[in-house]
Amino acid sequence: MNMSGESLLVILIVGIVAGWLAGQIVRGAGFGLIGDLIIGILGAFIGSWLLPKLGIHLGAGIVRAIINATLGAIVLLLIIRLVRGGGFARRY
Repeated sequence: MNMSGESLLVILIVGIVAGWLAGQIVRGAGFGLIGDLIIGILGAFIGSWLLPKLGIHLGAGIVRAIINATLGAIVLLLIIRLVRGGGFARRY
């Protein structure tokens, strides 16, 4: 598979935006820029697998990619929070 520089840049931007958005939505789960990037990219894979299984199709384009990755990243952050023992409730 040959990936262009533009494709890699788009993936990184989508990952950063999705990871940051998910960190804002799931408070207390931010992991910094690199962590958010990883969460966002993994979230994109989770979202692209999970949403079609649920019968949710968002269309095409960069906005769809960001929404898809953000939803997947939220799921991933909630799973991480459960594994760490924090539950779904916020900590103050």
